[in-house]
Amino acid sequence: MRGTRNFPRWSRSAIALALLSLTAGGCTQKDNSSGAKKDDSTPAAKEQKGMNAPIMTHDWGKAPDGQSVSLYRLINKTGASIHVTNYGGIITQISVPDRGGKINDVVCGFGTLDKYVADSPFFGALTGRVANRIAKGQFKIDDKEFQVPVNNGPNSLHGGKVGFDKRVWEAKTSDTTDGPQIVLHRVSPDGEEGYPGNLDVTVTYTWQHDNSLKIDYKATTDKPTIVNLTNHSYFNLGGENSGKTIEDEVLTINAEKYTPTDNDLIPTGELASVEGTPLDFRKPTKIGARIEQVGKDPTGYDHNYVVNGEAGKLRLAAKLEDPTTGRVMETWTTEPGVQLYTGNFLNGKLTGIGGKPYVKHYALCLETQHYPDSPNHKEFPSVTLRPGQEYKSTTVYKFSVNK
Repeated sequence: MRGTRNFPRWSRSAIALALLSLTAGGCTQKDNSSGAKKDDSTPAAKEQKGMNAPIMTHDWGKAPDGQSVSLYRLINKTGASIHVTNYGGIITQISVPDRGGKINDVVCGFGTLDKYVADSPFFGALTGRVANRIAKGQFKIDDKEFQVPVNNGPNSLHGGKVGFDKRVWEAKTSDTTDGPQIVLHRVSPDGEEGYPGNLDVTVTYTWQHDNSLKIDYKATTDKPTIVNLTNHSYFNLGGENSGKTIEDEVLTINAEKYTPTDNDLIPTGELASVEGTPLDFRKPTKIGARIEQVGKDPTGYDHNYVVNGEAGKLRLAAKLEDPTTGRVMETWTTEPGVQLYTGNFLNGKLTGIGGKPYVKHYALCLETQHYPDSPNHKEFPSVTLRPGQEYKSTTVYKFSVNK
């Protein structure tokens, strides 16, 4: 892997030292603050300017196809930050405070690009064209059959073998009134991974000043196709380097129903009630309370919930709370469903930025999306996109603390 370097963790105590090495490595600082002119020539002034810059860009190496990859740090007015790379639209870090004000990273991730390329279970990635599973990689549009790559047992998962998570995206940054922002764009060509139509996709990450990560998805096509986009971040509100699993974290899901699946995790088409099942999170419940009753080889949650309320309107899908740190994450979405996945296949072989091995149930995903295998279920909300239509979706991960 050429040109891959470690990117430092941006704790506020370490930024000053890290800034020097970043500048030497080609880091571009962007300070969009306004006000009276001041002397930026002294070392202290330059250091302060770097610490306050809402957006910083760092050369992060090259993708397998030789394209240059960058890593972006967005920091809001509270001092909380996120890191995003244009390789796969991956969110590598989300650093937010606990009830004592201590800022820690709360998502699983790696410190180098080559680790994402070599072996990543979709950590933080933008997944598409179609998130989740498609049975046997087969579907029809207007009675025409399509076959896409099978990469998860007998099924296609998260866009195929080379999905959106493994593509380099065009990236533009700006400092908006809501917070620093990165806009990712690419055109997925007709036939890519077997999907029809040239799909023009724009995904916008806005790191808002209230510590909310807003993700806006848009797409258009020149042929009938299917699309279902999501972000695949793995969250541990205790801290990515805590060494603790998420089993003691408390989860609430705003859903009365879920979509039962067969042994290959393909929906049967039924919308079943969560009442009386281990999947019932309508009231705040510890994730580990019933986790061993769910799934097999390995156990754990990997289920799509039907979010209450009207799809297309932003509404609360889930709330995650960590009793120890006081951190809270609310998940809001316009999507009809949210997939709860509890890191069932993490086995300790992967090590995160903080040096801790990612063991089973170390983190969870709340993937806002249309239902799995939607192209093969007419009774599910449609994922078909046609020329002249625009795919639009919004998800917000809102971080706060319980005092």
